[in-house]
Amino acid sequence: MAKIGLFFGSFNPVHTGHLIIANYMVDYTPLDEVWFVVSPQNPFKSQDKLLPEEKRLELLNLAIAGDDRFKSCDIEFDLPRPSYTAFTLEEISSKFPIHEFTLIIGGDNLQNFHLWKDYENILDKYAVFVYARAGIVEQNSVVNHSHVKLFEVPLLNISSTYIRQSLQAGKSIRYLVPELVRQEIEQNRLYKSST
Repeated sequence: MAKIGLFFGSFNPVHTGHLIIANYMVDYTPLDEVWFVVSPQNPFKSQDKLLPEEKRLELLNLAIAGDDRFKSCDIEFDLPRPSYTAFTLEEISSKFPIHEFTLIIGGDNLQNFHLWKDYENILDKYAVFVYARAGIVEQNSVVNHSHVKLFEVPLLNISSTYIRQSLQAGKSIRYLVPELVRQEIEQNRLYKSST
């Protein structure tokens, strides 16, 4: 049985910050692997700026190629939309019963965790590893749950939104994303439209 961290996201596009978080989780926690779960549609985000999920998955695979601690996961592609983490966790646990799954989320997501569908059920069944900077997570009832563990992770202040805006402004995204991802984005002029 492997201990798998599930890192959900739109990954629109995946960037170096995502990889730093995943690397930290494998190096500094009991997790053996991190699976990047590509969400076709996050219920809290607008879909109009999303690349097709297959293209985002392709970019993710370029980003993690050669590192067998990381895997991409497209399980949500065949699930009802919008994607609810509770449903996905049930599906992935059913599909891979030999593994033990842990949810990986950011400190900002923890603040809104009580708004997630079936969040109490998630907390009862799964560990939740939270990446945050020191002192950035406000105290609330979810933070104090026995299944929630906080980790001070060295975070980069970059986002997929910043990368998309940089591309639209004609700026370089070198070093913000893995080199193979940069090449694919620039060669195919991804994110260059008005959206």
